Amino acid sequence: MPQTILITGSSSGIGKATAIYFAERDWNVVATMRTPEKAGDWAKHQNITLMRLDVLDEDSIHQAINDTISQFGKLDAVVNNAGYGLVGPFEASNHEQIQRQFNTNVFGLMNVCREIIYHFRERRDGLIINVASMGGRLTFPLYSLYHGTKWAVEGFSESLQFELQPFNVRVKIIEPGAIKTDFYDRSMDVMSKPGLTVYDSYVNKAMPNMNKFGETAPGPEKVAAVIYQAATDGSGKLRYQVNSAPLLALRRLLPLSWFQSIVRKVVLK
Repeated sequence: MPQTILITGSSSGIGKATAIYFAERDWNVVATMRTPEKAGDWAKHQNITLMRLDVLDEDSIHQAINDTISQFGKLDAVVNNAGYGLVGPFEASNHEQIQRQFNTNVFGLMNVCREIIYHFRERRDGLIINVASMGGRLTFPLYSLYHGTKWAVEGFSESLQFELQPFNVRVKIIEPGAIKTDFYDRSMDVMSKPGLTVYDSYVNKAMPNMNKFGETAPGPEKVAAVIYQAATDGSGKLRYQVNSAPLLALRRLLPLSWFQSIVRKVVLK
């Protein structure tokens, strides 16, 4: 019997690539997004089912999970991928932006986890894959709020793994580095505040240098392949890196002051 996976944030980027990758390997794929009617021809694959799911709408989460189980008889894995990036000087942020960043990247992910745990626990089988970032274990300038959410996902997932292990429910974290997606344009929200200009020279120097990493990075298909590995390797491994292992190793091995010095030189060169 084919395995079934539900993926949030499937309209583009990593979510879309992951939906296609699993569908091509004969999984039943439930690709969810806020507006499924806007999905392209890729969603016409015979193994892909589109469903509406907004991670901030608990009724839509409940409905999508129940409809998936009703249609396919079970749900084997969930990929929490929905999210976006809020960047810029923290001083330029407002309450609504901060709330949206944490609502989408943290609380929305938790909403999906809380809803699916009962089904997995009752079956004594299931897999939760949370897409975090290398930015959940190291930091760059102007990403303070984004980093805050990804560090939260890392800590939440690591702790959750302990409490679900007795029920044979596995939790895994994907840690992409720079990946060439629309994160650097459509999915990125740059903070600014009228009259706040003291950061302009810093932002104008740092942002282009950091965006260059996205321009030359591998595409989202590389992340999709690692998510598939995490879903199929049968291991209890928690963390999986994608184009991020060298930087994470540097962060782990070097004194923090040395690592920060390297970041400053690269970002502000």
